[in-house]
Amino acid sequence: MTLAGDGRAELPVWAPRVQPDKIRRLYQDDAQGMHDLELMDEVGYGLLARCQSFISAVRAVHGEAPCPRCGALVAHGRSKDEMLRCECGWELIWRDYFATIQHKQLSGAEPVLELFSRYVEAYPRCRSASAKMLAIDTLIHGFHEFLTTGNATRPVAVNLIDLRLGAVIDLLDELAAGPNSTQGVGENRAEWERRVVTARGWGLSRRKE
Repeated sequence: MTLAGDGRAELPVWAPRVQPDKIRRLYQDDAQGMHDLELMDEVGYGLLARCQSFISAVRAVHGEAPCPRCGALVAHGRSKDEMLRCECGWELIWRDYFATIQHKQLSGAEPVLELFSRYVEAYPRCRSASAKMLAIDTLIHGFHEFLTTGNATRPVAVNLIDLRLGAVIDLLDELAAGPNSTQGVGENRAEWERRVVTARGWGLSRRKE
């Protein structure tokens, strides 16, 4: 999270979603058994920053807002008119803080938070190109799920890649995979194809989101 504005009006700024053309290029290379390490880390760390922003935004909505100046957690009761105040001197009314989160694809339940947290922890520890590729692939092929049934709803990639829901599904459908792809990518694709049937049914009326 970075800063916007100055003085007491500093707003949180969340990491952007990753551009889809970079995802396509990464998979096209991988399908040919090639790895552009610079592109891979650009995508990998871009996803990591987005995951961190997602986790922080969800935490803020649930009553612990990270201060955009010093990073300390500011407890609050979520009343729209409540003033958030940090010991560092920063302050902001909650409705203005929340406006930076609302409608920005920065919400999700515990299974998504767990998936994103695992990625944040795992990606920097990956030492090989194949390990990095598999971590990225596993992340973007995850799903939001109904808490009661575990059935897939929308893909988490809509929170991570700068596309609307329908276009995200189309992108993941078209991502290249072949005999030379990183081991595990094909298996993830098979699982994606199985679970996206449910997600398509759930999201049919929401494909423009």
